[in-house]
Amino acid sequence: MNGIIKFGCLIGFACAMATPVFAGEQKIVLMLGGKFCETYLGDVEAALAKRSGVKTVDLKSMKGHAVVTIDGEKVRADQLAAAVNAVKGDGWHCTGQAMK
Repeated sequence: MNGIIKFGCLIGFACAMATPVFAGEQKIVLMLGGKFCETYLGDVEAALAKRSGVKTVDLKSMKGHAVVTIDGEKVRADQLAAAVNAVKGDGWHCTGQAMK
């Protein structure tokens, strides 16, 4: 019985050590819009990717949306939307709104 308890503790310890890696990870979906924004998705991706706490940016799985995987302790949805809203040029602009 003593061997079973030690084995269970080892498994529990390994699980406890692995959990914090994903503890703050979240997915945020931003609805994209704006004049000619779909032409400048590379700029949108770059603006999101340079934010601290952004892990991945997916612009392909949902047309007209950005699915952003973040560390929720480092960045918020409103900051991601602000990054998208700052993407603009001569005669075009992008908008981003977090989906709830």
